[in-house]
Amino acid sequence: MARYRTDAGPVTVAPATGARWKDLQTVLGARGQAAKCQCQRAILPLRDYWHMPREVREAFLHGEVFAPEPAPGLLAYLDREPVDWCRLGPRSRFAPLRNSPVPWAGRTEDRDDAGVWAVVCFVVRAGYRRRGIGGALAAAAVDFARSQGAGALEGYPMLTSGTDIPWGELHVGAHGAFAAAGYREITRPTKRRCVMRIDFG
Repeated sequence: MARYRTDAGPVTVAPATGARWKDLQTVLGARGQAAKCQCQRAILPLRDYWHMPREVREAFLHGEVFAPEPAPGLLAYLDREPVDWCRLGPRSRFAPLRNSPVPWAGRTEDRDDAGVWAVVCFVVRAGYRRRGIGGALAAAAVDFARSQGAGALEGYPMLTSGTDIPWGELHVGAHGAFAAAGYREITRPTKRRCVMRIDFG
């Protein structure tokens, strides 16, 4: 496990492997949108996702977590309690991202470049929000992607300053957390969304 400092205290971060399946489900919760989604909206074609029962989504996530490395995401622990999750991996794996016009506005690069990774979703456990833990995961994602041989890592966070953003929209992360972790803004395709990136070359 790697350790990061936050406003809540030291946070340890580890890959979400099969041994941490129960911890991941603790973060996602038993009800609410995160529990229903099982972090599948980020990866499945939306035509499949919308008609899929929660149990099937959970089975898909279970298969990802128990598959050989790399893990599909990272878990953050505060005082040994699992409190946050983020999903990341090769950008080309994320069908909704690949098919959305927003991240690609003004860009001409190859969407199928598996050397570029993306961090696409954060879930902070109820009771632990607004304490800087998501920022620790944004930083941990950089270290993990680099360790897996990625050539670059992107995120697609929301701009939060001066706007009222429903909590559910912040599943992509906040601009400030990415900036603090060293990502640089490369485009701003909408008034509230930006593309931030670190190149490892």
